Amino acid sequence: MKCTHVPACPAADALDHEAAAIVSGHPEQGWFLLCNGVVIFDDTGHLLPNGRAVAPHRAVSNAA
Repeated sequence: MKCTHVPACPAADALDHEAAAIVSGHPEQGWFLLCNGVVIFDDTGHLLPNGRAVAPHRAVSNAA
């Protein structure tokens, strides 16, 4: 995928790849396709364009 946004969205391998624009949203199914080709899921996991999966990384709550 080639980003046409100005400024350009972060690349799929960038640390801030989640900041890319959503190009297709399917909240009813729990996923979104970003401009950089990354698929993000409601559980905070990702699927990168190279096929690598990134495990969910929700913040841990310290609530008592």
